[in-house]
Amino acid sequence: MNRDRENNVLETAIFAAGCFWHVQADFDKIKGVLETTAGYTGGDFENPKYEEVHTGKTGHVESVLVKFDPSVTTYGDLLKAFWRLHDPTTKNRQGFDIGNQYRSVIFYQNEKQKEEAEKSRDELAKSGKFKKPIVTEILPAKKFWPAEEYHQKYFQKTGQRVC
Repeated sequence: MNRDRENNVLETAIFAAGCFWHVQADFDKIKGVLETTAGYTGGDFENPKYEEVHTGKTGHVESVLVKFDPSVTTYGDLLKAFWRLHDPTTKNRQGFDIGNQYRSVIFYQNEKQKEEAEKSRDELAKSGKFKKPIVTEILPAKKFWPAEEYHQKYFQKTGQRVC
């Protein structure tokens, strides 16, 4: 269990929705999100680097680890943000980024997160917002590998706004 300086219980979530630069930037704007880390997860390749993940051969996905205070923002709030920030109906693609390393995935930390993720996906599918089926995977979290430092807070560092 993680705690912040004020001794509040913190939770983590991992989301993949295309290029991790914009995913990280979007989650950083949410009140109650205390820290985000761009990285890789979902594959079995140890200590992956961008050049390897970018090939699409490691099984890893560009992802963002979100550390948040559930007394300020809930996992459900983060799920709503996740669904808004990308197109969950495109398989292995977001915008100009193409490949399985850019697929849409929610990596759950526990059964409660799994149930909430499945419920939110099912409600979104029934809402009629999308004409195509939602292809977002909901998978158990694997080891998360932080991306290289130059990827962290990339938009803040460069002023760039597009992946």
